[in-house]
Amino acid sequence: MKLPQSVYNWTSVIGGAIALVSFFMFVFLFAISFFFDEGSSYLGLFIYIIIPIFLFIGLILIPIGMVVKIRRDKKKEKAGVLKMPYIDLNNTRHRNAFIIFIISTTIFLFLTAIGSYEAFHYSESVEFCGTLCHKVMEPEYVAYQNSAHERVACVECHVGSGADWYMRSKLSGLYQIYSVAFGKYPTPIPTPLENLRPARETCERCHWPEKFYARQLRVEKYFLADENNTEWDIILEVKTSSAYSAHGIQEGIHWHIHPDVKIDYIRDTSDSKKIVWVQYTDLKTNETTVYQSEEEPLDPSLITTITKKTMDCIDCHSRPSHAYKSPSHFINNAFTAGKLPKDLPELKSIAMELLNTSYPTKDTAMLFIEKGIKEFYKSGYPDIFNKKKRLIEEVISTIQTEFNKNIFPEMKVTWKAYPDHSSHIESNGCFRCHDGLHTSKNGKTISKDCNLCHTILGQGYPDSLQRVMINESLEFKHPVDIGEAWQENLCTECHKDLY
Repeated sequence: MKLPQSVYNWTSVIGGAIALVSFFMFVFLFAISFFFDEGSSYLGLFIYIIIPIFLFIGLILIPIGMVVKIRRDKKKEKAGVLKMPYIDLNNTRHRNAFIIFIISTTIFLFLTAIGSYEAFHYSESVEFCGTLCHKVMEPEYVAYQNSAHERVACVECHVGSGADWYMRSKLSGLYQIYSVAFGKYPTPIPTPLENLRPARETCERCHWPEKFYARQLRVEKYFLADENNTEWDIILEVKTSSAYSAHGIQEGIHWHIHPDVKIDYIRDTSDSKKIVWVQYTDLKTNETTVYQSEEEPLDPSLITTITKKTMDCIDCHSRPSHAYKSPSHFINNAFTAGKLPKDLPELKSIAMELLNTSYPTKDTAMLFIEKGIKEFYKSGYPDIFNKKKRLIEEVISTIQTEFNKNIFPEMKVTWKAYPDHSSHIESNGCFRCHDGLHTSKNGKTISKDCNLCHTILGQGYPDSLQRVMINESLEFKHPVDIGEAWQENLCTECHKDLY
């Protein structure tokens, strides 16, 4: 087939070769992905992002080479005036080149349309978000797979609907790619507190305020770090809303996001986990009340300059899909689920000791957990070690599995790095405001009373459980006798060193 002389140059030939190889690779990999349902996040990256880039580069090199050759040939001519390139369809070479150009352009535009559509959906997929940058995103992806939102795509919460936030996410993603490629990311990665989309535009698409129902009954099982792994149960009525569902959220925990209520707050500039200023606004009457921390009062001159945050779901439910449980939490759950034997002496104690140790890598942690448990029972309980070797191996496997779901040494991710503020044991959570130390000028105080959020209906050892009727409550009794200290101090003052 005869083509214009300008095509015969190394730049165009190389471009054509790159485009041809890229095209066949695209077709081949797309066929494998589509017809045989094979592939991974990396295959999608190649099909819809990397290969199209090379295909475009190859195609663009062809006309560049042609233009350069034409100009070079013109310069070699001793006479004649330089003319613009033209197409003469009566010329066989021109006609062949024109036909090839039209066909290849049509195919390219068709593939570009498919590729752009697939690239968009691929970049929005859970697979892309969770597995492409494996080391960096492993903690988030693993926690997400074990969360209640496992079937909700990442972008539903992190981006939401609308072109504005979509563009923001893509522009932010460019810097993230750079950070991962050149190892510029911090460990652990800071939570983007200032850049999160308001929960009212994401969470409330499913969890709108009027949807909340009446109070919930929760039964929690704890196991003490003693020889018998003693079980301690507690039954709570959690006041998520009013006592009757017909009353909606006029009271209870979710009152904070009542449509007629607005709560603004300011964090401590040196510690984002502390809240130093709170303003309550009744949107019906426009009445406002301001509370300040007695321990760290905010300079009045700063109040007008500091950006205030309006309270929403994420302020309490700070880890809705990426919760990293403390060792005590996930070991208690393992006992409750029957994954760990309650009759293996001091199991809770040795597990806490091993899991509260910092390890440089996951492999190191696995080795130390295995070695620590074996040596503990071999030296302390030799009869049990010799008779129940298989059980001890299962215990080691269970503890290692739970560790891998919640602790990621390489990224320095633990329950301490990303606290869950929906409680008050492992982080101050509720007590960031409800500490009894936030007061207003007219003497009002944000109450520290535990019964605002829940009442205790039962507590104690299973065989001697204290119980009351549903409309009554028990005073909290600490499983280990610490006197009145639990009333005077916040839970985290002790538990932060135990978990």
